Amino acid sequence: MKKRIPIMLLTTLLASLNLAHAEDEAKKPSNFISVKQISMELAMDIAHESVLACREKGYNVAAVVVDRNASVQALLRDTMAARFTMQIAEEKANAVIMSGASSAEFRANRADIKDEMNEVDGILMLEGGLKIESGGSLLGAIGVSGAPGGEKDAECAKAALDKLMERLEMMD
Repeated sequence: MKKRIPIMLLTTLLASLNLAHAEDEAKKPSNFISVKQISMELAMDIAHESVLACREKGYNVAAVVVDRNASVQALLRDTMAARFTMQIAEEKANAVIMSGASSAEFRANRADIKDEMNEVDGILMLEGGLKIESGGSLLGAIGVSGAPGGEKDAECAKAALDKLMERLEMMD
């Protein structure tokens, strides 16, 4: 005659085995790193809001959002912005990714190598690039170019990030 194990006992036994396995797994070093990524939609919205913020002030600009690896994720150029603004905006964003600081901070902090860094392909140490962060994690960067002065480019990028802050915070 077969003995039957009561379902409560079986459930308790399985739960304790799962718990022991989970504890063993927690003690092992992880082979994976959790990385937050900015979505395509959010990247496009940040670029769009940056262009609109500058347009409201009468500036025709380009805005480029790069991910944490400096790969372009969104690029928008206002109708009358010069085609070179796209390259300049991307290179400002790349400077942010390389340095971990806004392009203005990077330029100020490393004035000693500013000229040399501007010779590096894909990097431009001009004001107008800002970090895109969520919960202390670097998601990417926004670069804006075309306003009469890098500080004005940075203001447009900041206006976009401020407007979309709630969506960025929801990524935590």
